Amino acid sequence: MNDSGPVRYKVAEAARLAGVSASTLRLWESQGLLVPGRSETGHRQYSADDVARLKRISWFRVERGLNPAAIREALEGEEPPADGAEASQGAGLGRKLRSLRHASGKTLDQVAGDIGITASTLSTLERTSQGVSFKTLHDLAEYYGTTVSRLSGEENEEGSAVVRAGAWRTWPETTPGVAVQLLAEGRRMMDCHRFVLAPGAASEGAYRHEGEEFMHVLAGRLELVLDSDQFFDLGPGDSLYFESRRYHSWRNRHDGETVLLWINTPPTF
Repeated sequence: MNDSGPVRYKVAEAARLAGVSASTLRLWESQGLLVPGRSETGHRQYSADDVARLKRISWFRVERGLNPAAIREALEGEEPPADGAEASQGAGLGRKLRSLRHASGKTLDQVAGDIGITASTLSTLERTSQGVSFKTLHDLAEYYGTTVSRLSGEENEEGSAVVRAGAWRTWPETTPGVAVQLLAEGRRMMDCHRFVLAPGAASEGAYRHEGEEFMHVLAGRLELVLDSDQFFDLGPGDSLYFESRRYHSWRNRHDGETVLLWINTPPTF
């Protein structure tokens, strides 16, 4: 037996342990009730905690007759708040969004409908801090009257005036292929970030907010679109300055990583 790590179950094994079919597991995943991890080859992997959650989902469905939306709400009420530094860096963003939703008295379906996403997508974000576009994350922050930077824990500490190369703190990776690293710690008049974009990574829509922005491409190639009709193709060494209230969207047009310095002032993103 391999004791080097936690047990991971394949779809068929997890379904058998939960007393349901493999197709039911896939249906529940599409409904946002549980999103399992993935192996390096892309296969679903279920933990022991996942199996326990599957059993609870089955109980709510069979014994209580709840629909998916009601099951999500019921499961939420059972999840205790997490503590510690790891929690604040990982699923902390999702928990902040859930707390804001609860404070507003809204259900998953209500907020998802207002934002224009599915309830399962919002449920996954609140549980894992993953699975949405940059535009959607911005829309949620605006909806709750806050900023993406605050949700990501950027203002939690004052921090040092010097941030050493390679020692950057990183936002929770809500969007696949987009890594945002902090170049300045604490509450400042500027949001100073280093963006690392995988090939094809994009904002997946245009957004806007108050302030002004400056970006400088360090490597790769970025396409930035302002107001849906002004296209800028930026390569290494190129810079762009624009007003944040203009709708802007972006995409990595390079076949490798694109790395850029991105500054917002005041910190409204």
